[in-house]
Amino acid sequence: MTRILLLGGTTEASALARMLAEAGADAVFSYAGRTAKPVSQPLPTRVGGFGGIEGLEAYLRGEGIARVVDATHPFAAQMSINAVHACEAAGVKLCAFERPVWQPEEGDQWVHAGSIEDAAKALPDAPARVFLAIGKQNLALFAAKPQHHYLLRLVDEPQAPLPLPHTTVEIARGPFDAAGDTELMQRHGITHVVAKNAGGAGAAAKLTAARSLGLPVIMIGRPQVPARPVLGSVAEVMAWLSHPAA
Repeated sequence: MTRILLLGGTTEASALARMLAEAGADAVFSYAGRTAKPVSQPLPTRVGGFGGIEGLEAYLRGEGIARVVDATHPFAAQMSINAVHACEAAGVKLCAFERPVWQPEEGDQWVHAGSIEDAAKALPDAPARVFLAIGKQNLALFAAKPQHHYLLRLVDEPQAPLPLPHTTVEIARGPFDAAGDTELMQRHGITHVVAKNAGGAGAAAKLTAARSLGLPVIMIGRPQVPARPVLGSVAEVMAWLSHPAA
């Protein structure tokens, strides 16, 4: 039986894990380990990094992995880059299970940013109240604009002092809805939203809320990853996994 490594961390990965478990697939689910209490999966699960490209290649060979599905977050670029190179070196088939990017709709006030650094630069100089919806990994890049008050929504309580002087932290795990995000932004007097173009339905509520409130959204484009097959649904991935020549 084909042995599968599922690189997870998204709702799409969890949906695929359920389908693989129901199909009796020989699969391992891998979490990066950035969340203290990740969602439980119906597959054997490993947590933590692999040790770069060479470490992942060694894992693929040692575990007899024949197929890798990269269903990591669209901004987990280093893991995706490592997967491309490790799979190529090990002769393992790879596909990405990826959400389509969000597209602006009528009424949106988007400012496009090519990177998180560019997003910080795009914020105004006058003090603002910013919903910084980017997770916890790159907060320090906004220290260049310390005059703003930042609202952070995180899965886990911060374990170290935050690098921004004026912050409010909301602990919550998605998916979220537009009514809740509208209330959140109104309650905190938000004037600007900063978001990564992650795509998907579970995190789109903040965009709907910003649109209804007439708020500008600084939208960060996805990082570049080497070319690989990209699939957009559980059904497509399952068909790819079952096709020997894919």
